[in-house]
Amino acid sequence: MLKRLIYGLICLIALVVVAAFFLDRWVSWRTAPYVYEDLQSLPHRQVGVVLGTAKYYRTGVINQYYLYRMQGALNAYNSGKVNYLLLSGDNALQSYNEPMTMRRDLIAAGVDPADIVLDYAGFRTLDSIVRTRRVFDTNDFIIITQRFHCERALFIALNMGIQAQCYAVPSPKNMLNVRLREVGARLGALADLYIMHRQPRFLGPLIPIPAIHPVPENAQGYPAVTPEQLPENRTPEIE
Repeated sequence: MLKRLIYGLICLIALVVVAAFFLDRWVSWRTAPYVYEDLQSLPHRQVGVVLGTAKYYRTGVINQYYLYRMQGALNAYNSGKVNYLLLSGDNALQSYNEPMTMRRDLIAAGVDPADIVLDYAGFRTLDSIVRTRRVFDTNDFIIITQRFHCERALFIALNMGIQAQCYAVPSPKNMLNVRLREVGARLGALADLYIMHRQPRFLGPLIPIPAIHPVPENAQGYPAVTPEQLPENRTPEIE
């Protein structure tokens, strides 16, 4: 009896592992046509969505995933592949603010503050992707992150009827633990899409990209400004 129980448990575990492997591969296969690793072949889009991550590990060591995403965002912006960078991440704590950290580093690297959009409610990948469409009114955009994350983000977009491509930036060499966690994250995404039918935690009013009004040189950043905040007697320029 005990042997049968152990054997049945082993078979069940093996079945779960095999199923997880095939689901993981299915997500990669489904999204492969929309992933670009070569910047030259990346199509031009108005908006590049940079998916947030912590800049530092708890040990104080800098996060290489963060550095590669920032460099990828700079490359896409400086090459003219995107006109605006939507920085989407978590700011659940006053001391932890992914969008503002990314904004500060990108401005220091030369990005025009008027071309930076902040999404403070990108708590999960699903939130970031759906909010880009439903809050920032953008349906065809470039996602900027590592390839494994690209695939999950694109899979969510495809299942939500959202058009997107992904610029896959490099990953650190030692990423086995992260890749194993990604399998679990993909299973969670599948459950969100097909079982729980989850939606973003927060939505809100439309904030279309690009800005409707011109941005003064001393503006803090995007969203731009209201007409009342513009300098007096300023005539809007039409491009």
